[in-house]
Amino acid sequence: MLNGKKNARTEEWRNAELTQNVRIIGYDPRYKEDAEELMVELETYLAAIDGDHLDMLGEGYREKMLAFVLRRMRENDGAAYLAVAGETAVGLIIGEMVRYAPEDHLDYSCPKQGIVTELVVKQEYRGRGIGQTLLRRMEEFFAAKGCEYAHVDVFAYNRAGLRFYEREGYHPRMIGTIKKLTPNGKTTGSKEERTE
Repeated sequence: MLNGKKNARTEEWRNAELTQNVRIIGYDPRYKEDAEELMVELETYLAAIDGDHLDMLGEGYREKMLAFVLRRMRENDGAAYLAVAGETAVGLIIGEMVRYAPEDHLDYSCPKQGIVTELVVKQEYRGRGIGQTLLRRMEEFFAAKGCEYAHVDVFAYNRAGLRFYEREGYHPRMIGTIKKLTPNGKTTGSKEERTE
């Protein structure tokens, strides 16, 4: 019983951090349309800031993407949480366990880790600690699963996202790079060559 009271107090403390009337709950299909809208808001933002103009909101995104990430989450022993204000979901986080191929163990220690695949807070609710609370809830889930690390891939053009995760104690480990090739197969040269 003591543990139950402690959990209840912890839950009250977490909810007290949030904006008035915002609570964190496990994913509930009653909020499916709100969650789809949050996913659309995130992808619309990413497409707008994409300096390479590769991200897009493809046909069927609203109907298919949430179902896809939730299915993948279930297949990989993950979790999803919503931030709910009144009767509207205003934040969403989805995470799953990282799966390793046998070959991964050849050059990596393969610590047990969880990966945050989606984190979005509705624009008008940002800056109120909701994203931070959702992230902490997911980190607690990962820790309860025995994870040593939490992992997040952040879009390089998402400077606000990068700053957010750095404030939360995350740091870059792998950096992906991209280069546009010309249609005839010749490279565009180095940045220095193009500016001379």
